[in-house]
Amino acid sequence: MNEFKGYHPIVNFAYFALVIGFSMFFMHPVCLCISLCAAFTYSVMLKGASAIKSNLLYMLPMMLVTAIVNPAFNHEGVTVLEYLPSGNPLTLESILYGISAAIMLVSVICHFSCYNAVMTSDKFVYLFGRVIPSFSLILSMTLRFVPRFYEHLKQVANAQRTIGKDVSSGSIFRRAKNALSVLSVTVTWALENAIETSDSMKSRGYGGKGRTAFSNFVFTKRDAFALVYSLALGVYVFIGGICGGLSFRYFPSVKFEANLLFTCSLLVAYFLLCIMPIIIEIWEVIKWKLIESKI
Repeated sequence: MNEFKGYHPIVNFAYFALVIGFSMFFMHPVCLCISLCAAFTYSVMLKGASAIKSNLLYMLPMMLVTAIVNPAFNHEGVTVLEYLPSGNPLTLESILYGISAAIMLVSVICHFSCYNAVMTSDKFVYLFGRVIPSFSLILSMTLRFVPRFYEHLKQVANAQRTIGKDVSSGSIFRRAKNALSVLSVTVTWALENAIETSDSMKSRGYGGKGRTAFSNFVFTKRDAFALVYSLALGVYVFIGGICGGLSFRYFPSVKFEANLLFTCSLLVAYFLLCIMPIIIEIWEVIKWKLIESKI
């Protein structure tokens, strides 16, 4: 299930630019919860059970650690709940900010994982190849480098295990030596691959004047509707955020926007923006079920 990936690259990029940017800068608790739920749901729709497993195994502990560490080092706030053994106060505001920061971090990571599944390197080069050819190539290579590096690292580790160089058995020094060997092979592969890619793109005249590029991306009516939908909601949320409609203060005391109606309208708009790909996926499933029922 990845119908949203079939949309025009500018629609994909506009959506992720908006939701990732808003997720990083809007610290309103409701905005953070909306962003996290939307990102988690869409990642599960994209990757299935593997997304649930990775989110629970990696994201949940990261969230808990971030939420716990912040109050231990941040002692701002006027509502003192307890005093730590060091004598520093444990405040309600620092706990709330720690939880909010943890949710923000995890939601941004989830959105980026969805971005990597939808916004492929050829889409990014298509959008920015003519405007900033060198930077677009470097950025697209960087974005795909981490998953490729991880996959190659697992391949090398499995190959090394067959010749008795397992990184999970033996003494600590033996395991460290085997791990360094695996890492060395993978880093060498990554450097060689980067040089080969650079030489290959240079030989093809990438970034040269008058160079054309093949593309099978066509901007259709559904892309226009999706782009207008996301931009309209994004602009409204952005303007509302500048006007203070989504402001939420944690220190020295908790304070938020008093205009409830305006804030609610912004939250609804933000919710509709974040769930746009989810709506698209559900709508396509409904259409397919209707077609099946008529056969």
